[in-house]
This record gives sequence, structure tokens and C-alpha cells, in this order.
Amino acid sequence: MTRVATIPLQSVLISGIQRAQSQIAVSQQQLASGSKAPDYATLGTDGVRTVSAHSMLARQQAESTATTQAGTTLALQDTALTAIDGSASDLRTQLQTAIGSGQSSGLQSTIQAAFDQYRSALNTTEGGIAVFGGAQTDTPPFTPATLADLTTTDAPAAFANDQKRATVRVGENQDLTVGVLASDAGGGLFDAFKALAQAGTIGTTLTDAQKTALSDAVKKLDSGISQLRDVNAENGRKMAQVDTLGTRAQARNTLLKGIVSDNEDADLGQVAIDLATRKSALEASYSVFGQLSRMSLVSYLQ
Repeated sequence: MTRVATIPLQSVLISGIQRAQSQIAVSQQQLASGSKAPDYATLGTDGVRTVSAHSMLARQQAESTATTQAGTTLALQDTALTAIDGSASDLRTQLQTAIGSGQSSGLQSTIQAAFDQYRSALNTTEGGIAVFGGAQTDTPPFTPATLADLTTTDAPAAFANDQKRATVRVGENQDLTVGVLASDAGGGLFDAFKALAQAGTIGTTLTDAQKTALSDAVKKLDSGISQLRDVNAENGRKMAQVDTLGTRAQARNTLLKGIVSDNEDADLGQVAIDLATRKSALEASYSVFGQLSRMSLVSYLQ
């Protein structure tokens, strides 16, 4: 028979059992989800910090993506400009040799190859987008198709890029203007190639008129290469800046992810220990409750 005196004790045990069951349910949920709580409200004051950290992390990741894309574009431009520099410098050497010796065997092919490198590099694309076109990303920024086309084309008509450069948000209230325009990088060399085109087809021996034209082209190559190197030097400075900003952004990403993880992620090892401990406590509570339920004064009077 149940005595009135055992009722309060049973109530206490039932309350304890319910708490233990609730704690086990929480531990099981943490073990299954890997999270401390199912929502931010359950995290309490840590929930506010976590929401703020998520917002900062999302903004930081967007800035990191923009910085990475800017770095890729700058690297492609650096590669293209370096290629133009190399071929133009080689062409200058070949022209000087031909002027000095009067012999120009193979020079026409060298001029054509240098022009092709120049044209191809200025029309470099990334994912179908012209990297030297400014905002005009869907059309080639350098329009002449052949060296001969330069004889009747002026520089403004040869370059289809506009004057707009991309502005990238690379940090908190920090914007960086990036991008090289085809006309800025190749404008000087255009004059040199036009002079070579107007010199006509060059055979194995130079005429006096061709020597004069080639000498003029060498001077324009000197000016064009100098202009190109100035542009590429500025491009390299921005590459270094973007690289530094990318490293800093990665460090901030790591910090913010750590804050989010500390606030949200459960320690699965500790959760497993807590679950085992709480199960043992619950089983003990069941045993005590069962023994208490079977207690009767009759058992002691016999």
C-alpha cells in the first residue's frame, strides 16, 4: 500500500527523472547535430555574439572573394604585359641588328610574330571577359585583326576599351581601383607597329627608306616599352597590395570562424561523457523510484 509520507518523495524523484530525461534528450540532440543548441535563442547571450559573428563572417567572405578575383585578374594582366614586353624587346633588338647590317632576312616574320603577341595579349580574356577592356568586357579591346590594318587605323579607333576601371571592396570602408586598360598599356607600342606596317613588306635587304622607317620604329618601341613597363609596375604594386589584403582577410576569416565554432559547435567528446553519466543517473533514479514504490509497512510488521 502507498503511504501518504512517500508521496512527496515520489514527487521529488519524478521531477528528478524528468530533468534527467530532458538532459539526455539535449545530449542526444547535440550528439546528432554537432551543435550546442537548436537555435540562437537557446544559446542565450552567446546567441547575440554568434549572430554578429555570422554577419561579419559573411561580409568578410564576400570581400575575400572579391579580393581573390581581383588578384586573378591582376595576375593575368601581369602575364600578358610581360609577354608583350618580351616580344617587343626582342623585336627592338632585331630591328637594330637589321639597321646596322642592312640585312633583314626573316625580319618580316619577326615583326608579324611580335604584332600577333601584342594583339593576342591585349585581347586576353578570363571566362570570356576581356581583362583589358575596362567596362567593355564583351568585345576585344584591340580591334585591328592584321598588321596591315594599322596603316589606315588611328589609335582611338584601334582601342575599343573605355576608361572605367573596376573598384573592389577589399576591406572595411576600403576600396581598391584595379585593372589595366588596353590603350594605356599598348598605346605607345601601337605607334611603333603602325610605323612598321607603313614601311611595307621587308625583304632580305633594307632600302634606305625602310632603314629610316625602322629607325623611327625603334624610337617608338623605346617609348612604348617604357610606357608598358610603367603600367605593369603599377599593376605589380597593386598585386602585392591585394596579396597582403588577402592574407589579412584569411586571418580574419579564421578568427571569425573560430568564434562561431566556439559558440555553436558542441564538444562531442564531452557530450558523449555527459550522455553516459546522465543515463547512469537516470537508471539509478528508476531503481530508487521502483524500490520506493514497493515499500510497505506490512513488510516490516511481518
